Amino acid sequence: MSNSAPADRIRTRHVVVMGVSGSGKSTVAQGIGEAMNLPFAEADRFHPQGNIDKMSQGIPLTDDDRYPWLRDLAAWMATQAQQGQSTVMACSALRRQYRDILRHGPPEVHFVHLAGDLEVIAQRMAARQDHFMPVSLLQSQFDTLEPLEADEAGVALDLRHTPEELIDEAVAWLRER
Repeated sequence: MSNSAPADRIRTRHVVVMGVSGSGKSTVAQGIGEAMNLPFAEADRFHPQGNIDKMSQGIPLTDDDRYPWLRDLAAWMATQAQQGQSTVMACSALRRQYRDILRHGPPEVHFVHLAGDLEVIAQRMAARQDHFMPVSLLQSQFDTLEPLEADEAGVALDLRHTPEELIDEAVAWLRER
């Protein structure tokens, strides 16, 4: 008889670094992944080409555009959980209902919200190159953003901190859980 638990009984944790475009999600999520030895996924890479085309043209996504994408992300995390693997992902997850979809994937999802002002993020986005999300869509993201609620497993961090500080703060918070 084996002492190892079946993969579906191994406790995994899935971290979603969330926030509007330009908040530093990818950098912080990659840093968390490195610090905690977790595989990293960039949610933007899961978007179908139609979504990327819309955003590239400055057209905000609708919920109908987002739902299949969010279900794909939840399914990816669930598959990783079934294999006994925890993960970290950079994903906007702007609305509660989007986070609820993500929570329907694996058994345990924690959110790290990189929160800050529109002006700070707009300056960062203006300096970025080779990203499909134009600064013109930033206001629509702020209009959509619903901060984490008290019953959601998550923490809001001030994105004015350096990426290194944000990674350290997120890792410390996650290790306390």
